[in-house]
Amino acid sequence: MNLELDDGSYTADVTLEGGSGRAAVESPAKITAADGRTTAQIVWNSPNYDYMKVGDKEYYPLTGEENSTFVIDIPAWDEDIDISAETTAMSEPHMISYTLRFDSNSLKSDPNGVGNIAAIVIAAAIAIAVLAAGIIFFKRKKKRKEEK
Repeated sequence: MNLELDDGSYTADVTLEGGSGRAAVESPAKITAADGRTTAQIVWNSPNYDYMKVGDKEYYPLTGEENSTFVIDIPAWDEDIDISAETTAMSEPHMISYTLRFDSNSLKSDPNGVGNIAAIVIAAAIAIAVLAAGIIFFKRKKKRKEEK
């Protein structure tokens, strides 16, 4: 099943099955809808995954994260999605097959999501610009006063 979501940030429960049974992903997952595309942030319980494959598309981990973290497209809700992920936890890299399932009944708007972070960043940039303009204005005013 596909869902058409309004642009914004959400969370939804995600389950992982397959492999040895020791792998897990964080749930709920962070979901982002923008411009007709819905993505999920998949955070593994291990730092040892170096890429994921969903269908024919390969995904590489975000840098700077403690555990392997990927942003993937969500091809369907409430259905098993076949994925594979390469782990380097063993002596040599291995591709392991899993299934992910995103639960549409658990979908919730996330007021602390990416949209709010973007608004905070924009507000901070405006505040810095106003502060910088004020500093420049007062420095020029002081310089003019000293020249007189």
